[in-house]
Amino acid sequence: MSLQMVSTVSNSSLLQPGFSLLNFDGHVFFFGQKGWPKRSCPTGVFLLDIKQNELKMKPVLFSKDSCYLPPLRYPALCMLRSNARADEYQYIIHGGKTPNNDLSDKIYFISLVSKTSKKIMLQCIEKDLGGDVPEARYGHTINVVHSRGKSVSVLFGGRSYAPLAQRTTETWNSVVDCLPSVFLIDFEFGCCTSYILPELQDGLSFHVSIARDDTIYILGGHSLQNNIRSPSLYKLKIDLPLGSPAVTCTILPGGISVSSAIVTQISDTEFVLVGGYHSDNQKRLVCNTIVLEDSKIEIVESVSPEWTPDIKHCRMWFGCDMGKGSVLLGIPGASKQIIPDANYFYILRCKGAEEDKEEELITQICSQTSSEDPGDSTPLEDSEEFCFSAEANSFDADDADTYNEDDEEDESETGYWITCCAGCNIDINTWVPFYSTELNKPAMILCSSGAGHWVHAQCMDLSETMLLRLSEANVKYFCNKHVDLNKGLQTPQKVLCLKKPPMKPLRKKKAMKLSTSTKKSFLRRLFE
Repeated sequence: MSLQMVSTVSNSSLLQPGFSLLNFDGHVFFFGQKGWPKRSCPTGVFLLDIKQNELKMKPVLFSKDSCYLPPLRYPALCMLRSNARADEYQYIIHGGKTPNNDLSDKIYFISLVSKTSKKIMLQCIEKDLGGDVPEARYGHTINVVHSRGKSVSVLFGGRSYAPLAQRTTETWNSVVDCLPSVFLIDFEFGCCTSYILPELQDGLSFHVSIARDDTIYILGGHSLQNNIRSPSLYKLKIDLPLGSPAVTCTILPGGISVSSAIVTQISDTEFVLVGGYHSDNQKRLVCNTIVLEDSKIEIVESVSPEWTPDIKHCRMWFGCDMGKGSVLLGIPGASKQIIPDANYFYILRCKGAEEDKEEELITQICSQTSSEDPGDSTPLEDSEEFCFSAEANSFDADDADTYNEDDEEDESETGYWITCCAGCNIDINTWVPFYSTELNKPAMILCSSGAGHWVHAQCMDLSETMLLRLSEANVKYFCNKHVDLNKGLQTPQKVLCLKKPPMKPLRKKKAMKLSTSTKKSFLRRLFE
């Protein structure tokens, strides 16, 4: 094993714990930045280019028919193929946390649409499910198994917020283990079925799952209820006959008590387990080799790399599998750095360079990583365990420009040409500036409904005065589709009754009494 430090040219603050990596045709994409995307890259997806120990980032485009994808951190992610040996594939993303600390229950499919020397375009589509739909969660895993010529996705574990009835102001962000149910998801028919197995008694999160053919191995994980990292090793076998699926679970010996470990594949049957935590305040610096052969699993300790003093003494670490036996690791930067959120990054290569020419790896891997604050399970932004996916196959990307908010070379088309609503009429081929502030891209505004999504200001019939007022004021905006729903959810304001002073009754004027001489004098003057 070899460990090499890499330097981030710019915008290293975007690479925070909780990110995921996607790989299409040897290009590695970063997903899950901290905070909401900026105008320079509204998709929140970047191409990573690592050459000569330097990491550069370039914004990625979404196709016009793509849906909005929020920057989800700690989601479950895996690669989906039509069959175990198919060349074409796409990625499944489920759950995760938004920058507002909300949990997502949506499922997205991401695929490669086009690739040129200058630009790469992805497509993102949201999928609807029926049946036993999994609740919103994070820190879980999803894998794809193949049996009898059919395939199905398997979702397990994770954490979610406590039920509303059990939440108070002080414990509003408290999280609990999800029920240890196994969900089988058939995307062809859009249905989901949950299974309760007697062998799975406690909920798990930030575990490692490895899928091969019709079998999934679940290793490690953390249980909030018992505050333990279980040493159990579970074997899930999925049989897909013509009728109902059959799901069985077997508890195997030889497990490892670890949470938030990273798995990378070094051959068709061998994997390397890196990192993780023994306990809340103890990192796991030991590496293991996992061998899968003939429906059996073997876990042995392997030679660990020469960890640097910074890695040994840091309190937390995070990372993600980059494929081909390489792992991207990150540790918190020094507090005296110019950029406070910057981190240090390393590439761990778990196999020799001569082995990098092996055929593309086909085994599904899904793993989770962490930087949980000891003794604190509150789901704050940077004090949680982090989920990672080990689906990427390499990091040899073509020459890419460094991501810079001031560089507008590719930003004119980055995510601005999506279909924001049913009546969207913004077309890249026919669009002309509508507002005086527009130059080469349409003005957009963020709708605060749910996880949030971007819409075109012109499609929302916003005047230029109103658009400027919304951009300057610190208020939430709701698009035409969600404004009525938001009004229905708002609590009516209490109307204060104005106290009016009681009106005084009018007093009757007393008639003046005139003497007889005065009356005679008045009549005399009247007739004179």
